[in-house]
Amino acid sequence: MTTTRTETPKVTDMGWGSDAVAAVLRALDLKYAALVPGASYRGLHDSIVNYLGNENPQMLLCLHEEHSVAIAQGYAKITGKPMLAVVHSNVGLMHASMAIFNAWCDRAPVLILGANGPIDAQKRRPWIDWIHTTQDMGNLVRNFTKWDDTPGSPGAAVDSILRAYQIASTLPHGPAIVFLDADVQEQKLSAPLALPPVAKYAPPDEPAPTPADVKRVLAALKGARHLVILAGRGARTTEAWDARVALAETLNAGVVTQSLTGATFPTNHPLHLGQGRSKAASAALRDADVILDLDSVDLAGTIKSIAGGKPLEATVISASMDRYMHRGWNMDYQGLPALDINLAAPPDALVDQLLAELGNPKPKPALKNGAPAPKKTNGTTDTVIGIDEFSDAMSTAFTGMEVCFTRLPLGVNEADFVFSHPLDYIGGDGGGGIGSGLGIAVGAALALRETSRLPVCITGDGDFLMGNTALWTAVQSKIPLLVIVANNRSYFNDEVHQERMAVVRSRPVERKWIGQRIDDPPPDMAGFARAQGAIGIGPITDRAKIAAAVAEGIKHAKAGKVCVIDVIVRPEYSANTGPDVQAAPSARTIEERG
Repeated sequence: MTTTRTETPKVTDMGWGSDAVAAVLRALDLKYAALVPGASYRGLHDSIVNYLGNENPQMLLCLHEEHSVAIAQGYAKITGKPMLAVVHSNVGLMHASMAIFNAWCDRAPVLILGANGPIDAQKRRPWIDWIHTTQDMGNLVRNFTKWDDTPGSPGAAVDSILRAYQIASTLPHGPAIVFLDADVQEQKLSAPLALPPVAKYAPPDEPAPTPADVKRVLAALKGARHLVILAGRGARTTEAWDARVALAETLNAGVVTQSLTGATFPTNHPLHLGQGRSKAASAALRDADVILDLDSVDLAGTIKSIAGGKPLEATVISASMDRYMHRGWNMDYQGLPALDINLAAPPDALVDQLLAELGNPKPKPALKNGAPAPKKTNGTTDTVIGIDEFSDAMSTAFTGMEVCFTRLPLGVNEADFVFSHPLDYIGGDGGGGIGSGLGIAVGAALALRETSRLPVCITGDGDFLMGNTALWTAVQSKIPLLVIVANNRSYFNDEVHQERMAVVRSRPVERKWIGQRIDDPPPDMAGFARAQGAIGIGPITDRAKIAAAVAEGIKHAKAGKVCVIDVIVRPEYSANTGPDVQAAPSARTIEERG
């Protein structure tokens, strides 16, 4: 069926409360608004369409509110700036709450506009406006947002949005939300509102460590015999990247990175010691006499895992602003680390100040991104795709290309993936749930659409099945994206946990698959992709056919399409996976059910 669209001139006069809201969104240079339509913000919807002409922001239609916020999170992970997500009343907010939690844990700046039915009961429609009106809408998400407000007038709404944008953009970053009462949106203005000077409401400059603290830290670093830098959260800019490299090279410091926070240091650099809690990284941290922590995730847990129950002898220095996000509702603040020097300062600011004291050295010429050495196969036949073959095939397929990995699934061999640029990998979703990968990928791909970098989402089957309708938004909005599903037809992480329970309780491990396997029938991943208007390839069951399938997918994505490749892999984890995942005695293998 063909839909006829009649173009009419947009309205130019600010006549309604929601027009004032739309005007400040444009003044903040918010280019996109990811949303699922809802009557609670019908006023704002009309203003974006007819007052702004659906430009700055342009609406991105989504099929689930969780995708709306996830797209904004993915966009922020690339740009470092907030994108707008709009959610409908309490029902849309409850749908979106998991994605808001992800953005919170990921410390991602996201600006969310919620809505509410008329607070004035005399103005509510029967039934629907009553169930969609909530006394304190912010209470639903207040424990995992930086700030929320429900302004009572169009002018107050403008002020609230300026404040929310400023708070979301101030370190430590996070989501902020403003709820627009339906009556405020639909209020007729007696005269246009004069917008305040938006530039004067910009977020504050980042704080810097004191000169005395910088000298104290530098003295400890210079005195180290075995200095290790633990690189955590940091700006995804080439300037910040080069500064970290220059500091490590100048001090001859080994560097350990974290997959949770994405690419923060070149993994093919001679000073890179490993990722996360790999054996090599753990050994390097255990042998260090000084550890410089740059806002890593779960520093206390890292120290605990390497110390083996003994006090750590190394001097530990940390620079982090994360304490300003810590609350009592959730434990995302992690354990409390014992520190010798504890700086409430952004890690990149400390690096810059240290370099200034060292005479502003520059990094050495970047290494070329070479392909890793081929790995030994671990499949049971000549065709079965083990997780190590899969990891090796993925890294080999993209060698020499400008790629942004928006997601890597549990279990892959992270050592196979070489990161030589801050946009090579953007890290995890923050909250550690399932279903966010494709929404984040679409948002990241949107931010990369005008660049030469190819966005690639390598995700698991569970994550794909929960989030695959986000692909429709990418197709409809012409956002190129390549998705590769590492499909083990199982919620395998929980099989590992069930094996561990069975071993501890001396029960049969052969039954661990029950309630875990995504099989009988196996979902058609390529079919799901085609249902969203994307290109679907697979299932690929022969390791010899992976390269051709990925090459075809790259071709489609470079042509501006969305393509999904379904690769069937053995349920297992790479032997190089960290100890937290390797929970069970035989986590790499799995018995086939009889």
